[in-house]
Amino acid sequence: MKISGPVVLTAIMLFCACAPSEAGNGGGGAATARLPAYKAVLESTRSAKAEAGAIMKRIKASPGRFEVLLGAVTAAMAADPGLLCLVDKNTGLSADFVPQGLTGLDGSGLSVAKKGLNLRKPVMEALFRMDKAARSEGIVLVVSSTYRSYAYQTEVFARNVKEMGESEASRVSARPGQSQHQLGTAIDFGSIDNSFAKTKAGIWLEANASRFGFSQSYPRGLEPVTGYLWESWHYRYIGLEAAALQKEYFGGVQQYLMEFLAGLGR
Repeated sequence: MKISGPVVLTAIMLFCACAPSEAGNGGGGAATARLPAYKAVLESTRSAKAEAGAIMKRIKASPGRFEVLLGAVTAAMAADPGLLCLVDKNTGLSADFVPQGLTGLDGSGLSVAKKGLNLRKPVMEALFRMDKAARSEGIVLVVSSTYRSYAYQTEVFARNVKEMGESEASRVSARPGQSQHQLGTAIDFGSIDNSFAKTKAGIWLEANASRFGFSQSYPRGLEPVTGYLWESWHYRYIGLEAAALQKEYFGGVQQYLMEFLAGLGR
C-alpha cells in the first residue's frame, strides 16, 4: 500500500455524521440505523470478526459515544492518511514510502538510547507531553527505536533470519514494508525485550499511554491476531480519540480497531 494524497473517506463520514442530540442521549434512530453497517464491516475483517459480537454489544450500549469518537477519528484519517492506516502482515507500505514531517530527537531533551532517531511531528508533540507526565512521577522513558526506512527494516529482518531462521524471525520482526516503524509513529522503549514490562517505565506506560494517544501494538497472548509475539515495549501513536475508541469498544486491541477502520474505507 502506498500512501500518497487523501484517501476516500466519504462513506465513513456519512456513517459518522450523527447529530449532537444523539451523542447526548446514548444514540438515537440515525446512530442505531447504522449498527448493521458496522457489524458488516467487522464481519468482513480478518481477525476482528472473531470479536464482532463483543464489539457490537459495546457499540449498542452507547452508540452515540461511539459515533462521536468515530467521527473524530475518521476526520483525522481524512486530514492525515498516514496516521491510522493498517500496517500488518497482510497490508504493507511501498519501498518508497517516507512519512512527512519527520523530526529528529537529538537535542530535544528526551531520553534516547542512541542518536539519529526521528518521529513525525504530531508524535513528537504527544511524546513530549507523555514524557513530562512520566517525569513528574519519577519515571524516565527511554526511546530506543523510532522511524525505520524500508531499507533499514530489510537489514533488520535479514539479520533476524540469519540468527533464528525465517519462521521464528517473522514472529518477532516485520518484513520490509510491514513495519509500523516505517510510518514514523511507532516507538520502542527501554530494553526492547519483555523485561521492560516489569520496569517502572513499562508499568507506567501500560497504565497511562492511552491518555496521550499511544497504544501497545502487540499485546501478550495475541500472536494469532497481530501476527507477532508480545512486545511490551512497542507503542504506536494513534491519537486521543482513536485510543479512547480502542479502549472503550475494541477490547483494547489496536489490531481490531485498525482492521475496522480499514474496512470502513473500502
